[in-house]
Amino acid sequence: MADQVQEILDVPREFLRDGIQFINKSQKPDRREFIKISQAVGVGFLIMGAVGYVVKLIHIPLNNVLVGGA
Repeated sequence: MADQVQEILDVPREFLRDGIQFINKSQKPDRREFIKISQAVGVGFLIMGAVGYVVKLIHIPLNNVLVGGA
């Protein structure tokens, strides 16, 4: 019984130990890399917003024609 409990408790301990090792080995991005990533994310947001706007712009009149909106 004690062995089963020990096995169950070993899983979170091992996960935590692996996570701490990963954090310690990883490094923060430098300023240039951070700006580059931020710009890429910003451009992605703008593109997705533009696509959503265009789809909505087309959908509203198309929906009015198909449904015969009031």
